[in-house]
Amino acid sequence: MKFYYHPSPNPLKVALMLEEAGLTYELVPVDTRKGEQHEAAYLAINPNAKTPSLVDGDAVVFDSNAILLYLAEKTGQFLPENTPAQRAQMLSWLMFVASGIGPYSGQAVHFKHYAPKPQDYAVNRYDFEAQRHWGILNDHLAKHRYMVGDTYSIVDMAVWGWARAVPFILGAEAWTDLPHVKRLLDEINARPAAQRAEALKAQHTFKTDMDAAAAQAMFPQNARLAS
Repeated sequence: MKFYYHPSPNPLKVALMLEEAGLTYELVPVDTRKGEQHEAAYLAINPNAKTPSLVDGDAVVFDSNAILLYLAEKTGQFLPENTPAQRAQMLSWLMFVASGIGPYSGQAVHFKHYAPKPQDYAVNRYDFEAQRHWGILNDHLAKHRYMVGDTYSIVDMAVWGWARAVPFILGAEAWTDLPHVKRLLDEINARPAAQRAEALKAQHTFKTDMDAAAAQAMFPQNARLAS
């Protein structure tokens, strides 16, 4: 099993699942600021040119939430009770993270930290939606220990990947408004598997500078603005 990895929110949730499930895997670093996600060999695995990806024999999975579900079904671990009601909740919240938390958080970060100015409208739009989505999670966790009832599952892992970055997404004061998300984050952070997942980034040196080459690799659309 090969796990194509970068130390960012989406790959981290998969790393957590791999560690929690005790699976043996080969870590393959993909340095996105060097543009390695655009190389032909990687595009053959992941046509979307994003991380993470997982190759498990003949099975190739290239979306982080799909990978979580694939691994959970493969191992039979970290799934809620197999009833229609519980499975419906799991799929609903997993897709909520996939279609809401991740995209809106990512766009909020992009427009606040990386996009060329002016961007007031975009910052307002994505910051509002990111806060709204995190507020929905916080309200849900006020009533439930975990995202799906009382069972720690892949949905909590999906939330954890992004929750680690909440201060960068929403600002240092964000935890004041999201105490229940913070409670879940702290609980998962204390798990040995989460600590092993966090430690993976030390195995490789990833580019951290957002220089012109990194910006071109990560935001190729900006080249159209300069033309």
